[in-house]
Formats: sequence, C-alpha cells, structure tokens
Amino acid sequence: MFDRDLALREAMNLFWERGYEGTSFDDLIAAMGISSSSFYNSFGSKEALYCEATQSYLEWSGHWFFAILNDPSIDAKTAFARLFAATAEEFTRGDHPLGCMISLAGTHCPPGMKNIREMMAEHRAFSEGAMAERMRKGIQDGDLSEDTDCDMLAAYYSAVARGLAVQARDGASHEKLAEIGRLAMRAWPARQGAEKVIA
Repeated sequence: MFDRDLALREAMNLFWERGYEGTSFDDLIAAMGISSSSFYNSFGSKEALYCEATQSYLEWSGHWFFAILNDPSIDAKTAFARLFAATAEEFTRGDHPLGCMISLAGTHCPPGMKNIREMMAEHRAFSEGAMAERMRKGIQDGDLSEDTDCDMLAAYYSAVARGLAVQARDGASHEKLAEIGRLAMRAWPARQGAEKVIA
C-alpha cells in the first residue's frame, strides 16, 4: 500500500543529499518506490514535490531550532550557544544527509529556476529574521545592550550556521563544528556596564 508520508520523506532525503538539479525524476520514483503515474497523481510535478519536501524539512528542523531559540527559561546568549551546539549535532548525526537542506540549496540555478532560488532565499532570510527577533527580545530582557545591531549580529550568526553546513558536507567532525560554534560565540557583545565574557 502506498505510504505518501514515507515517499515524501524519501524524496526529502534525496533532495537534501543531491539538490534539486542533481535529483532526476527516475531517481525520485526509484527512491519513493512508486510509478510515474502515481508520482504525478500524488505530487503533481518535481517542483511541487520539492516545495513540499522543503516544507517537510522545515517542520522537522524547526522543532529543535525554535525550541532552543525561543526557550523562555534561558537568556539570549545561552540560547545561541545551545543553538550552535545543536547545529553541530544535527548536521553530523549520520542518520540523514549531512549539513542542512536549506543552507546550500538554490544558490546556483539557471534562469528557469528563479522561483526555486527565491524560495530558498526566503527560507534562509526567515531563519535569520528569527535570530534577530530573539536578540531584540534579549535587549528587552536586559541580556544585550540597547545599542546592539541585532540585524547585523543575526546576519553574522546566520552566515556561521551556513558555513557549518558546508563544513559538514565536506566531512568535518561534530567536534570541529562544535568548536567553530564556540568561537563564534566570542563575538557576542558584552552588556553595558559589564566586562566582556568569553564563551
């Protein structure tokens, strides 16, 4: 019996591992264990499937990302330190493709795939915006100085996270990624009137 959720998960992993262009239609139906007619009846097109697989990935990764980022029991700096620790863990787990499906997707696309490139850029911008919002809450809570440039600091940490995805794809260890995250936390600004603490 056709299990749509299982087929979608197989497609997600294939897109995650090979990218949109690197995944052929034949690759998809073989991995999903379905016929071409079942594919079109269930998912419509490769692009539609990719959009759905991306949403499935975002729901999965969002569980740990937002749970840590928005944990009300910890301050902003602790949230980001834990976020980098979790990123190192998730990007190198070994029971799914390495790195991040979103970080590297759609950065090199032909003109006909402009919509894919824009969709992935929007997803990356969303996570960066969520980081900035957490920092602004940190200012409200007294965790960060009022003069902190939250948008730029979030852009920096977002860039580090994307770099971790590249490192993971290139075979970097969990320990290496975790250390990069700890080094990145040294850029966390000191609060007004307090000495800078090195993480």
